Amino acid sequence: MFHRLLSVVRRQRTGRGWQNWSSGRSGASAAEAHSVALPAQAQVVICGGGIMGTSVAYHLSKMGWKDIVLLEQGRLAAGSTRFCAGILSTARHLSIEQKMADYSNKLYQQLEQETGIQTGYIRTGSIFLAQTQDRLISLKRINSRLNVIGIPSEIISPKKVAELHPLLNVHDLVGAMHVPEDAVVSSADVALALASAASQNGVQIYDRTSVLHVMVKKGQVTGVETDKGQIECQYFVNCAGQWAYELGLSNEEPVSIPLHACEHFYLLTRPLETPLQSNTPTIVDADGRIYIRNWQGGILSGGFEKNPKPIFTEGKNQLEIQNLQEDWDHFEPLLSSLLRRMPELDTLEIMKLVNCPETFTPDMRCILGESPLVQGYFVLAGMNSAGISFGGGAGRYLAEWMVHGYPSENIWELDLKRFGALQSSRTFLRHRVMEVMPLLYDLKVPRWDFQTGRQLRTSPLYDRLDAQGARWMEKHGFERPKYFVPPDKDLLALEQSKTFYKPDWFDIVESEVKCCKEAVCVIDMSSFTKFEITSTGDQALEVLQYLFSNDLDVPVGHIVHTGMLNEGGGYENDCSIARLSKRSFFMISPTDQQVHCWAWLKKHMPEDSNLLLEDVTWKYTALNLIGPRAVDVLSELSYAPMTPDHFPSLFCKEMSVGYANGIRVMSMTHTGEPGFMLYIPIEYALHVYNEVMSVGQKYGIRNAGYYALRSLRIEKFFAFWGQDLNTLTTPLECGRESRVKLEKGMDFMGRDALLQQKQNGVYKRLTMFILDDHDTDLDLWPWWGEPIYRNGQYAGKTTSSAYSYTLERHVCLGFVHNFSEDTGEEQVVTADFINRGEYEIDIAGHRFQAKAKLYPVTSLFTHKRRKDDVELSDLHGGEPGHLASHQKSCCPGILPSCTDQ
Repeated sequence: MFHRLLSVVRRQRTGRGWQNWSSGRSGASAAEAHSVALPAQAQVVICGGGIMGTSVAYHLSKMGWKDIVLLEQGRLAAGSTRFCAGILSTARHLSIEQKMADYSNKLYQQLEQETGIQTGYIRTGSIFLAQTQDRLISLKRINSRLNVIGIPSEIISPKKVAELHPLLNVHDLVGAMHVPEDAVVSSADVALALASAASQNGVQIYDRTSVLHVMVKKGQVTGVETDKGQIECQYFVNCAGQWAYELGLSNEEPVSIPLHACEHFYLLTRPLETPLQSNTPTIVDADGRIYIRNWQGGILSGGFEKNPKPIFTEGKNQLEIQNLQEDWDHFEPLLSSLLRRMPELDTLEIMKLVNCPETFTPDMRCILGESPLVQGYFVLAGMNSAGISFGGGAGRYLAEWMVHGYPSENIWELDLKRFGALQSSRTFLRHRVMEVMPLLYDLKVPRWDFQTGRQLRTSPLYDRLDAQGARWMEKHGFERPKYFVPPDKDLLALEQSKTFYKPDWFDIVESEVKCCKEAVCVIDMSSFTKFEITSTGDQALEVLQYLFSNDLDVPVGHIVHTGMLNEGGGYENDCSIARLSKRSFFMISPTDQQVHCWAWLKKHMPEDSNLLLEDVTWKYTALNLIGPRAVDVLSELSYAPMTPDHFPSLFCKEMSVGYANGIRVMSMTHTGEPGFMLYIPIEYALHVYNEVMSVGQKYGIRNAGYYALRSLRIEKFFAFWGQDLNTLTTPLECGRESRVKLEKGMDFMGRDALLQQKQNGVYKRLTMFILDDHDTDLDLWPWWGEPIYRNGQYAGKTTSSAYSYTLERHVCLGFVHNFSEDTGEEQVVTADFINRGEYEIDIAGHRFQAKAKLYPVTSLFTHKRRKDDVELSDLHGGEPGHLASHQKSCCPGILPSCTDQ
């Protein structure tokens, strides 16, 4: 069957095809006069005339910015936008991606009416097929999230699939998800419509004009150099698609934009004998690695193969993207999958096998935001083959960021600053995108890890821990232990275990948690971001007092947990700061804050030669010594008393540990358990670790990993920046009033917003949920992002979750909102509102009862009861603002602090 079809294809190679379908559209909105002189200056220069660049121009002009120039090196929409399959899908794993796609859908639907340019928008709906139960579970999880944000979707049977698309073979399906409002468009025409609307709003568009580099002075964009002259500007937006990487490096101060192109294949057919209707649903068969959509009565079908072909690693590329060489041998697995799904296509005539470059990023998420090094340099690129779905929403969020200083949604998962220069190696990118492209359709169960680009950043203890059974995960390029496999465990089976249910590492993590509570464990937490801020006078204290909400004017040796807030009172960072001396501070932040936090501090710190900010992350190995016997281990190694009387809570002191001097010992553990953090100069790391493990043997010491840490911190109601906390979350919304000193004697960033919020009330509250009727062994587990229902009405989503081995129940953290039943508008959330509700957590469409609490279960901090003995009346309710003082009184040394998972 395949050979017969292939022979037909080969005969079609000389016929009319893709180039004729999308040829030669430069657009009336682009300046016909590429010979016309460029303006000498503009407020904004945008590079790239595809869907991203035109969307940014459109939204900036809608928001009132008019002095904008858009430059395109070829013709408008002649890059990857021209070859885009035009499938607009809202079914995404990340909430921010769902919102971007939903906004794009609504925007494209009305664009033709707004501009008079036909965009080919047709509401077809999409059907996502499931060949396995695990795939169906994944779809059910997405379906639950789509429904609560107002995107219609439903889980359907194979029989219903056949009714919606009669040509499909459904015999191997176990179910599917139908999203009826998804659509298809002509991508190039959407870009031209956006450009037309932007032009009518005053945006100047010039095609056949290449940006050579961006001019920068003192870390600020000052202009661009083109092949037709210079333009002075305040803002530059890099929407150059696959060329964004090289354009970023061409600047006077290079901007790292980690993306890489791969070849992407799809075929186009002649119309079927009975042409497909224009509203025929789009099919996504992820298990078969293919997508299928109607195209002029025939089909357009491509996919994401297991063995992608990266291109342009050496930097070679084309002015305009032309159709690359056909490779039928490479496409054969996808073609076979297509014929299995639609057997009637065997005799269908194929017009063209399209091969075009698509750009992918190291983590499968697009890149959006401002450069950490160059102010005014913004990026929107790396769409991972979802450019048409994200184009409208991403352009809007970037425009909001430029105009207002921040976007209307939390976009940290897409922020350029989640990457560092370490992810920009060409070799790393080439290898990583070869993994990323297949992953787009691979089944991603919770806690999966990338396999490429590993062992890039390691602790000095890596080999030592690896030999003891450490299983690794990666964060910001840093290897971190998940858990340690005992010698009697089947390592291969454990590594291959992937499930939405109870994982095979459950018992391993349980034993690590038990050791943390009853004896002593050590966790290598070297990946923490570590900065030192010093000055010759009081400059360091003054700038930190302004940038942080807590009072840092504390005695030398004291540690302060504090938020680094923005003007809206939201968390830009959540960290711990130790005062080393009168003029020196040591700041500890989450691993992935290394670039973001540095950029924020540099942006807001005055240029003062007497004020020094230094990144010392690489200088220190961090060991977390957790458990009631940690004090015995450290006392024996230091010959110094370590009891609370001599070493109080939240205290930092340089000590000798073993033979090593200058160890920064801190009485905190980031878990709520007693113990100490040891910050060790890297040359002493192996010695100190060996001494700790040797002395600790008599106290039952063992290694532990981040999975145990996660369980401990969530059962203590400790929030984590990047999951539970973000730039739109304030301390008053998550029970951290004790970390805000509104009357500390000086103004600080975000203070006005917090004063107003304190007066008006909060509109969401971080809440702890304990699942009540959930069977850990048999039921699906909560992981994150599950909808929360209060009295049967949607009230929010979980932000993180873990199994509590102390409570023997699952614990979730999440924000509860108070949506008006009449208008849907948000109303004030009070402690009484939280406590009076009946709650359910939706896990893949099944709702489990849960108890909502504003306090952790303090009665179980020091001893364990059986689950059946836990009285729900023991779970305190009340104002979370009293949490810190309550814990301090009952558990010295374990105030909540930033965690990092």
